[in-house]
Amino acid sequence: MIRFSHVSKRYPSGHDALRSVSFHLPKGSMSFLAGHSGAGKSTLLRLITHAITPTRGEINIDEQNISRIKPRQIPLHRRKIGCVFQDHKLLYDRSVFDNVALPLIVSGATQRDTGRRVRAALDKVQLLDKEKSMPITLSGGQQQRVGIARAVVSSPKILLADEPTGNLDAELSDQIMHLFYEFNHHDVTVLIATHDQRYLQDPSTPLLTLQEGRLITGQAQDKTEHDEAQQETQPEPENNPATTTPNPAPADEQ
Repeated sequence: MIRFSHVSKRYPSGHDALRSVSFHLPKGSMSFLAGHSGAGKSTLLRLITHAITPTRGEINIDEQNISRIKPRQIPLHRRKIGCVFQDHKLLYDRSVFDNVALPLIVSGATQRDTGRRVRAALDKVQLLDKEKSMPITLSGGQQQRVGIARAVVSSPKILLADEPTGNLDAELSDQIMHLFYEFNHHDVTVLIATHDQRYLQDPSTPLLTLQEGRLITGQAQDKTEHDEAQQETQPEPENNPATTTPNPAPADEQ
């Protein structure tokens, strides 16, 4: 579903945000993305959405090389992806319903279909009774759930989250993380960037770790293995056949 092959990203300033990163996340998998501030996590997520393009390497999303897609194909590519942000990025002059409906309106959905899908998404995150509320009246956890409802309202194949629990306490963080697991159980491929060690230490969920733009640890597994691993208190990594390849620096970068 998501495959990076020797992907590097150098910004115009000369900063190398990613250096020859390679990994594969199968369809229906859920993984965490870790690394210090500035390690390249946000750059990696932005490359998946085609907000930026790689300097070198190839990125395949849903069996499509997005490094070569034409500008008119970019909106179709982004409809496959839902994004959740740490700061919610809600429109505070619009109701909860209108915030969640925004991706559907942009894609040209009918009013009837929009209403049905928005309410289904709000029901999934347990905010159906808040559809007429303004975001400013909601708690931080509720605002994040509105952001998640907006991210999944278009039924994306991929769900990306950039520090979605960064501003929440442990109890609210667990509620938000539970939602990601629920969507993953419906075959949505989920990738979450986080600093929260409680989740990063979970052996049942694959982990990609970046350090100074290089992938230093990482593994991926298919959907069946992922579900089985979550049911085991001590899963066995050696039964996981699909692995990412931590990549040493190319000779010209050492």
